[in-house]
Amino acid sequence: MAYTVTFWGTRGSIPTPGAHTARYGGNTPCVAVEGTGGNDGHGQLVILDAGTGIRALGRELVERQNGAVQAEILLSHAHWDHIQGLPHFKPFFAPGNAVRIWGSRQGTTSLEAILRQQMDPAVFPVPLDALSAKLTVQQVEPGEFTVGTFRVRAIRLRHPGTTLGYRLTPAAGGPSMAYITDNELGAGGRYSTPASWRKEFVAFLHGVDLLIHDAMYTPEELEEHRGWGHSTFEEAVALAGEAGVQRLVLFHHEPEHGDEDIDGLVAAARRQARVKGLPAEVVAAQEGMTLTL
Repeated sequence: MAYTVTFWGTRGSIPTPGAHTARYGGNTPCVAVEGTGGNDGHGQLVILDAGTGIRALGRELVERQNGAVQAEILLSHAHWDHIQGLPHFKPFFAPGNAVRIWGSRQGTTSLEAILRQQMDPAVFPVPLDALSAKLTVQQVEPGEFTVGTFRVRAIRLRHPGTTLGYRLTPAAGGPSMAYITDNELGAGGRYSTPASWRKEFVAFLHGVDLLIHDAMYTPEELEEHRGWGHSTFEEAVALAGEAGVQRLVLFHHEPEHGDEDIDGLVAAARRQARVKGLPAEVVAAQEGMTLTL
């Protein structure tokens, strides 16, 4: 099965609208994975994370609607920048639509409880129970499961809280992709991942056609942020080579990095890939960018 990957939000931590982020984008994480075909010409829709980028995606889904909207949302984790767009997802507010949200609990707190807290009247005017669409919350653990027409594998990442990375492969066969955001590849932090994690992680990613990976920091910035759960562009490029990745997309851009800063990071990452003789194509995620697999 062929499918497209479209970036609706690329920024980490907090939205950064403005002229200095116009090219790479200021919305927080949201990526739409959409199979081609289907009765409406679009087919299976899987949404990766629900940062502020999901607002514009939801608006487009409603505008092009031909029948009910059916959406599957995979959350990497429940930190604010990855769920803050959910209350503004337009398909929630029309009867007949169906949205299923997949993700992990945080400690002893269920995912549904976290989503309810985000829309508690103390902090948001519309409670979760007021939505018109049918909403299902599916709690998952690391392992393998099926989401629509995709086989999904989940792995625990090195980030504060419970954070999952996902590998998606069409069940009928086709190229695979991995969505790995908020992940600290280097030394630092206290995480519950085992000592064998790096080896298992590389095996998890081996041979993916597209890797979207956290590349929030420069090496200099990382020294001030070890233990925060993020990686450098250099670490992401090295990982792509180790796992035999075909295409690498640098993701979760640092809020203080404007377009020119990211241009410089991409140029440096490409130089690193050439020096190491890696086959990986390296780009930085841009809002509105669509890749076809």
